[in-house]
Amino acid sequence: MELTAYFLEAESCFQKPYTGANKLLASNIVFRRHPPFFARWLLVFYRMGFLELFSAASTPILKVLIITAIGSFLAFDSVDILGPIARKHVNNGVFFVSNPALVGSNLAETITLESMISMWFMPVNILITFIIGAALGWLLLIITKPPPHLKGLILGVCSAGNLGNLLLIIVPAVCKEKGSPFGDPDVCHGYAMTYASVSMAMGSLFVWTFVYNLLRAFSEDSGNNVVKETVTTHDDLTENLLPSSSPTLKKPKLKVMLDKMKQQLGNFSKAVNLKDILAPSTTAAIIGLIVGMIGPLRRLLIGTTAPLHVIQDSASLIGDAAIPTMTLILGANLLRGLKGSSRVSLPIVFGIVAVRLVLLPIIGIFIVKGAIYLGLVHADPLYVYVLLLQFAVPPSMNIGTITQLFGAGESECSVIMMWSYGLASVSLTVWSMFFMWLVA
Repeated sequence: MELTAYFLEAESCFQKPYTGANKLLASNIVFRRHPPFFARWLLVFYRMGFLELFSAASTPILKVLIITAIGSFLAFDSVDILGPIARKHVNNGVFFVSNPALVGSNLAETITLESMISMWFMPVNILITFIIGAALGWLLLIITKPPPHLKGLILGVCSAGNLGNLLLIIVPAVCKEKGSPFGDPDVCHGYAMTYASVSMAMGSLFVWTFVYNLLRAFSEDSGNNVVKETVTTHDDLTENLLPSSSPTLKKPKLKVMLDKMKQQLGNFSKAVNLKDILAPSTTAAIIGLIVGMIGPLRRLLIGTTAPLHVIQDSASLIGDAAIPTMTLILGANLLRGLKGSSRVSLPIVFGIVAVRLVLLPIIGIFIVKGAIYLGLVHADPLYVYVLLLQFAVPPSMNIGTITQLFGAGESECSVIMMWSYGLASVSLTVWSMFFMWLVA
């Protein structure tokens, strides 16, 4: 008997409550007559809706894989449509134009002050992913003992996940699938874009503060890049040690304190690099939040009856190009991993994969479920699904950009990204299906 007949025969018994005699009858019909082990488990999955959830979870990942494969094909030397120079220009267009338009327009349209207050746990959740990922990465360093120039890279890829591009692709696409447990597709899509946009903004902030300075510190220690930031400090110290011929030898204490504060602020701005923190997408997210949460601005720009709604419509139109373009670039960049002249040891690669795609999702389930139990997270299935998914994504692609800035581990990063994203196509499908089952 074919698999469909298994399901139909058993499902006729499940029309009544799945208890007592009905449960026993179904077991006798299917399990006794058709004893293969796989059939029993497939029947259980069918009864619990796993097949529909699998379809809803795998379809968005399959779309990403297809577009990524096209991007890799376009980057081949024989095709040379997305070669290094073309990638650079297209990436600049996405970074400075399409992605900010996508993030800002979606936040402005869907965010309100009330919804922002209700999402307060999301930045905390993202911070937790970074902290736990960094801790697991540190354990990986102790176990594998990598070369010094790779330590910062390993900590970075373990701590920072792709909280922007992938969520912008996967979560809205899940809403449109038939087996999705998130209700009306249009309403779900709006909230999905909001959650993914906030996730992208917060993820970008943490990457360009925490990971950026982490990689810089390790690149300096390994001697790959020496940032000359101590010159002004040295000059200031020398000036203070030399005798002064000025009549105002003793400066007022207040002036001395202000000078010290000014010097500390200068050092802080150099260390943190505010220009990178306030990346276009982060700036657009801030603008979108302001427009969405301030009533007069919202009424001026958002909605078909708004006087300046053409601005919002134009931003949305430009933003629509961001997701497919980002996915094509992702495929083109991953091709570098196949051509990488450097080889990373397998224990390091599989350790990173285990941290990001296995251990973090398991830990994330306990953290999010604990937050729900304590009343810190409202029971919105889509919101909980996004919180869980933030623990299961592969490393952030921004780490590749940071390694290029410091010249430390660039080729190794491409190899790690290739393995991580290749295996993530399977792990994301499994975890996405399981997370949807948890929140359904």
